[in-house]
Amino acid sequence: MRVIIPFILQYWLFITPVVYPLSLLPEAVRPLASLNPMTGVVEAFRWCVLGTAMQWEALAWSIAIALGSVISGAFFFRRMERTFVDVL
Repeated sequence: MRVIIPFILQYWLFITPVVYPLSLLPEAVRPLASLNPMTGVVEAFRWCVLGTAMQWEALAWSIAIALGSVISGAFFFRRMERTFVDVL
């Protein structure tokens, strides 16, 4: 895990459109890039600060994926909560 986590975080930095706008990606790749929960947040920030066109689909996907992750994580935690102490 010590090696995998920094690798995943670095990869995630490059697939999140921080340096480049989402509009530079080809149309076929944009829905795939929108699956990254940070894409909508970065695009919304860019819209607020720079006044660029807002990517509402990317923001909607970000909200949906973030909510899905929170809900599934809460269910997983509730199910595994009793055995966490035994594992740790």
